[in-house]
Amino acid sequence: MQEKIFLLQPFLYNESLSELKIKGNVARYENQFTIQYALLGDLTEIEIAAPSDELARKHELWQNTCFEFFLGIENSDRYWEFNLSPSGDWNVYRFDSYRHQMQEETAFTSLPFSIQYLSDGLALVLSVDLNLIISTDVALKVGISTVIKHKDGFVTYWALTHQGDEPDFHRRDSFTIEF
Repeated sequence: MQEKIFLLQPFLYNESLSELKIKGNVARYENQFTIQYALLGDLTEIEIAAPSDELARKHELWQNTCFEFFLGIENSDRYWEFNLSPSGDWNVYRFDSYRHQMQEETAFTSLPFSIQYLSDGLALVLSVDLNLIISTDVALKVGISTVIKHKDGFVTYWALTHQGDEPDFHRRDSFTIEF
């Protein structure tokens, strides 16, 4: 099993973000992919969707606080975007190339993940079988990101790295973890 630790960086750092940290780990064992996020700090100023009674596939989860990761096939333009809301809502999109031919990935009919509130933040854990979309021998490049919506409406963008003049989680040069 390969496991890697990550620490996300805000796109634009300012003093109000100094108390927030987004870290975690990601692992791939054969074709089981696991990601764990920890959003740590004072969450009272962050807009976090309440847990939903009916977990559902929903669009535009990135308009609010949302945990995201991207899986790209090495030596291919194809990639997937996974969106996970603290409410339990989710979605997965497939792209043929950079922001091109976005489609819901119908191979997934559910995406069960857990949210746990901690004394100093919250944790999200997802384990997913990638056999639904790729074979075990495919090399992956992973991008990890989070959108944080603050109660004052300000939105911050967090990722492993930011490669452009604006936050853009779809850039393949930001998929820096390899499995």
